[in-house]
Amino acid sequence: MSLNVAQIREQFPILHRQVHGKPLVYLDNAATTQKPQAVINALTDYYTQCNANVHRGAHYLSDEATRRYEAARKTVAEYINASRQEEVIWTSGTTEGINLVANGVAQRLKAGDEVLVTEMEHHANLVTWQQACKRSGAALKVVPINEDGSLNTEQFHALLSENTAFVSMPHISNALGTINPIKELTAAAKAKDALVMIDGAQGVAHGAIDVQDIGCDFYAFSGHKVFGPTGIGVLWGCYEVLKDWPIWLVGGEMIATVSYQDATWGELPNRLEAGTPNIAGAIGLAAAINWLRQYEAADILAHETALLARATQLAEQTDGLTIVGNAAKKIGVLSFILDGAHPADIGFLLDKQGIAIRTGDHCAQPLMKRLNVPGTARASFSIYNTLDEVEMLFEGIKKARLMLA
Repeated sequence: MSLNVAQIREQFPILHRQVHGKPLVYLDNAATTQKPQAVINALTDYYTQCNANVHRGAHYLSDEATRRYEAARKTVAEYINASRQEEVIWTSGTTEGINLVANGVAQRLKAGDEVLVTEMEHHANLVTWQQACKRSGAALKVVPINEDGSLNTEQFHALLSENTAFVSMPHISNALGTINPIKELTAAAKAKDALVMIDGAQGVAHGAIDVQDIGCDFYAFSGHKVFGPTGIGVLWGCYEVLKDWPIWLVGGEMIATVSYQDATWGELPNRLEAGTPNIAGAIGLAAAINWLRQYEAADILAHETALLARATQLAEQTDGLTIVGNAAKKIGVLSFILDGAHPADIGFLLDKQGIAIRTGDHCAQPLMKRLNVPGTARASFSIYNTLDEVEMLFEGIKKARLMLA
């Protein structure tokens, strides 16, 4: 069954506004997705009906807030097929999740160990490991990409060795849209006894995630990429790995006992969740997941694939436009450059037409240097975008080119 996109769009209040006197065409979904009314309602309901701190309160509101908060954890666990709820750790987003893991890895690495990342990393999944290696004396190895923007899997296997202690890679490239064969690569890394982390920031909104099937040790994502609020994210970790993971922050919920001389830590998930959490964010993220689950993942993928196919066709028909990233397996991301035009200028002129895209290096400076471009203009598609909006994007690009001529 195909998606009823018109009906979906009705659920997103922001899509009905105008920008610079023009109807909003929002094509910056890889940066953040818009929020359906169901998520907005969940946030409003929490703050108006049961705003209280969780776990420690002895009153009705705290008990209700705690039930909703832990129910949200259960919703996330089911969505990603975690084996148990305690494996779901609330964070502020993907970046904090990766840093939490890197903090522990840095304490366990030693000189002679190797950490494997890829050329397509977001800074959050590169600088963290770069710094962990500097702190520990381990070596950082970088898997190259092919000319089409796909990962060079032959080189991945070649770089794996008995010294490989940790592998971290993106599920999907935010800058190129490349979908990586994470299950295959995870299996290869696990065969070397390496721990594996997946940066799932771009993967979570484009289909079902099954962490047990992937076989990784850690998977991190952000709520705002999957129609949820900002400031909330998830680190999933395999229980046997996570249960004694080095602590991240101290104080509040994560403590079991305290004296003036020492302290002991609680069990998962509390031991990795210090302080008052983003309660509303967790509830809002669960609302977003429940909203998304009413649609079939295959239908979402088919819709986004159709949008990308039409965008690619129009891009190839546009003189002076070069697509950056042509991997055979991609999500709905079209990164491009125009001859004689800086990406920032393209973005500015499209914005004046009500069309929102992203420009710049997309927090992937080493990748841009590898591709020998100053940055790209990036249109990224989601469940609520239409083929008409794809046409409007390219009409906008034509107008922008005339203005820049």
